[in-house]
Amino acid sequence: MSFEKIVEDIKTLKIQGAQRIAKAACEALNDHTQNSQAKTKEELTEQIIQAKKILFQTRPTEPFLRNNLNYLFYNLNGENVKELKNNLDTNTKQLLKNLEKDEKNIAVIGARKIKNDMIIFTHCHSNTVIDILKEAWNQGKKFTVHNTETRPRFQGRKTAEELAKHGIPVEFYVDSGARLALKKADMMLIGADAITTEGIIINKIGSEMFAEIAHKINIPAYSCTHSWKFDPLTVFGYEEEIEKRKDEEIWENAPKGININNYAFERVNPELVAGIISEIGIFKPETFVEELKKRNNWMF
Repeated sequence: MSFEKIVEDIKTLKIQGAQRIAKAACEALNDHTQNSQAKTKEELTEQIIQAKKILFQTRPTEPFLRNNLNYLFYNLNGENVKELKNNLDTNTKQLLKNLEKDEKNIAVIGARKIKNDMIIFTHCHSNTVIDILKEAWNQGKKFTVHNTETRPRFQGRKTAEELAKHGIPVEFYVDSGARLALKKADMMLIGADAITTEGIIINKIGSEMFAEIAHKINIPAYSCTHSWKFDPLTVFGYEEEIEKRKDEEIWENAPKGININNYAFERVNPELVAGIISEIGIFKPETFVEELKKRNNWMF
């Protein structure tokens, strides 16, 4: 698949999920570099920087994409074009291998929180949450999942379909029925698109509303994610951008005088989150940031 095609597929949501987007972006950057006709190290380096900027712009609200690409560039060295290409290829393959290992670790850690006969509530579509649920099911644990349709793009249907195909029982609710779904649940699991230095979780619109309901009725809510969803720019006072998508997703040809607010994500107060489940373990949001700093100095 060409660099241009991957860029377009990420922009148009044909490639979804932060992990899949980051992997596709890393592979695209590597392929673009390997196919370069640059004659000098300086020319190739500039091409890599420009390609990275283009990939950044495909999903400006996803730090996982930026962190993975920055890591590849941070570790990149070489005295000439051939060495740069070889090193980037090696780094890319090693990074993708590490990401796969991390995904398995998150699934194993998260599955330990799930017990027999539990009801798990989830919202939207998170590959990490699905991996945790599948891992718990594969271990022989029996439970039921309550999930929401997640308007306007109905990503919740994708979640329900994947779980049902795996044999996991699913109770499906419209978004406005989430309170009923939560009242019967034992735990809430959501993903994360970004985490700020204050421990704020950025996730699909509706996440904080459901976390508030869960908190009120003493149901623990966990964010399940790779630790590289943390946005280091927030350390320096930058606000995490909340993506606002096209009006037509909500209402095609809406009457004049109606202003449509189609925010894709929202901020979840860390006080509503029992813990962040990642490859480095399970930590409260404020502790998570400190642990991440110890392990990933390059980010800062």
